[in-house]
Amino acid sequence: MDSPPPDLPDDLDALRAVAAAALARNADDAATIARQNLEIAKLKRQIYGPRSERTARLIDQMELELEDLEAAASEDEIAAEQAAARTTTVAAFTRKRSSRQPFPAHLPRERVVMPGPTECACCGGTRLRKLGETVTETLEVIPRRWKVIQHVREKMTCRDCEKISEPPAPFHVTPRGWAGPHLMAMLLFEKFGQHQPLNRQVERYGREGVPLALSTVADQVGAGCAALQPLLKRVESHVFAAERLHGDDTTVPVLAKGKTHTGRCWVYVRDDRPFKGGAPPAAMFYYSRDRGGAHVEEHLARWRGILQADAYSGYNKLYAADRSPGLILEAGCWAHARRPFFELADIEASARRKAQGKAPAPISPMALEAVRRIDQLFEIERGINGRNAKERRAARQELSKPIVEELEVWMRQERPKLSRGSDLAKAMDYMLKRWTAFTRFLDDGRICLSNNAAERGLRGIALGRKSWLFAGSDRGGTRAAAMYSLIVTAKMNDIDPQAWLADVLARIAGHPAHRLDELLPWNWRPAGASVSRAA
Repeated sequence: MDSPPPDLPDDLDALRAVAAAALARNADDAATIARQNLEIAKLKRQIYGPRSERTARLIDQMELELEDLEAAASEDEIAAEQAAARTTTVAAFTRKRSSRQPFPAHLPRERVVMPGPTECACCGGTRLRKLGETVTETLEVIPRRWKVIQHVREKMTCRDCEKISEPPAPFHVTPRGWAGPHLMAMLLFEKFGQHQPLNRQVERYGREGVPLALSTVADQVGAGCAALQPLLKRVESHVFAAERLHGDDTTVPVLAKGKTHTGRCWVYVRDDRPFKGGAPPAAMFYYSRDRGGAHVEEHLARWRGILQADAYSGYNKLYAADRSPGLILEAGCWAHARRPFFELADIEASARRKAQGKAPAPISPMALEAVRRIDQLFEIERGINGRNAKERRAARQELSKPIVEELEVWMRQERPKLSRGSDLAKAMDYMLKRWTAFTRFLDDGRICLSNNAAERGLRGIALGRKSWLFAGSDRGGTRAAAMYSLIVTAKMNDIDPQAWLADVLARIAGHPAHRLDELLPWNWRPAGASVSRAA
């Protein structure tokens, strides 16, 4: 039996307040449900790992949805409070907010003391004493402040010989330069780390009351890149001292006369952390005008070891058995191999197409089976990530090898049943033709199952293309590759790239050449760190 409706007030303002409170409750409930769903999705991803390549994007979408729901709930709550304020018959709706983490302890605190009352609000008495205080914290930001530092050099004259002498001028990265190290670091990091072109930076600085000429700023950027060349050479030497590298490339549109042409940005990543290697991670970027195989042959001309990369044909000459100075072994990327199978077995994408009124994409049971088997390998890898190479190899021999052998037998049995032009057949042929490269990880604990380390290194360029659209020239592409190498390496070592650049630019001129390694990101300590420790 339905419950009787609640008694509603006769007053119009009170009735509106009831409706506003109900709307606020509904909005709050929706935000609570969205928050719980987001927490469940994150926990599942943390415990079981990503079940599909779209999981991360779905979580991002849920976070955006939660933001909208939270904002709507706040608006409805304010509307309910305002409606309740116009009447005394309806209580205001109070939203149950989630607890907020305290602000970081290292942030400076500014106390604004609001004096207490001088007389009692109840009886009017004046004999009051302090019982305590309630502190409400508000996070605030101080706008960027510009300043001009005047280096005053006193001139002295000798009374005996009348010679005039003065201290040397302060160092700038350019002759007769004007930009301090922190400003130079900001220009470089904004351009190459945050992908903000110089013209946008100059416009913003002009609105802040500091007009700068674009050509002058560009000169400073070029000089800063030149000053950092010695560190770039050290990073390059460190990367190619590795026994195993990740390699990949991406497109870079480059401005030409009346048009743009597509250049390439190559990356080689040294990351020994998955097998508990002691060497710090680093990345080396190169730019080229095209994707010819001669470029990778030049990059790796003096290197030998294990190369984890995709099946780009330009690498083929590197894998020759009689190569000089030594053999390069190919290690296949299982993430690349899994991708075409996943596209044929994406149930969620098919459901979305159907919901949009489009013809749903067919789901291949064989592709679904291939994805299931490959996902078992990735699940094993997540459990042994961070162990030493010997332990990783032992676990793979025990757990992964039977799965790989069964996968090969299954694909060789099913492949003859498929037509030559089938997408599923192409996905199987991609793996079977390179089966030695794909199974090399079973016998070497240093090899990773995927080439994701290189793809993470290129992620910033892929995002930056939407901001700067194209590089200005081939020289600009080469300069960008050099700065990407330094900034990405700093990030891989959990170092703030802008703080590191500022300190290095201030010290590099007077730093002894034989101690240059001290300024590399994995060895770097701020200039005042040793002083503060000694104090």
